[in-house]
Amino acid sequence: MNNHNETEALIRTLEDKRYNAILAGDFEAFRALAHPDLSYAHSSGVVDTLDSYLDKCLGGFYIYHRIDHPVQDIKVIGDVALVFGEMNGEITAGGVQKTLRNKALAVWEKRNGDWKLIAYQPTPIPN
Repeated sequence: MNNHNETEALIRTLEDKRYNAILAGDFEAFRALAHPDLSYAHSSGVVDTLDSYLDKCLGGFYIYHRIDHPVQDIKVIGDVALVFGEMNGEITAGGVQKTLRNKALAVWEKRNGDWKLIAYQPTPIPN
């Protein structure tokens, strides 16, 4: 396996870990995967920092019930990996139950030997 394929496999594993952490309510595991300067956008257009997102999760604003996140492509450019895919799921946001169906872009950066999620951007798929 070449280095590029190994990196893609690692990024897929990290994507699984971050979604599994959120579903399990293991926000410290999510924090460990995230870059301190994370920009986390939501399909509503709201953008959170790492701390504001985790505060909302810990406070019960976002409750994730189900998520599937198929990956269509990963492009590795130096120390940056772009993950193109979807994020579909069932959540409660601010007390309102929602069904999400999004195209999504996750950006991972390799810094000091570790890959960290630095940006996430979902876009709703029209019905």
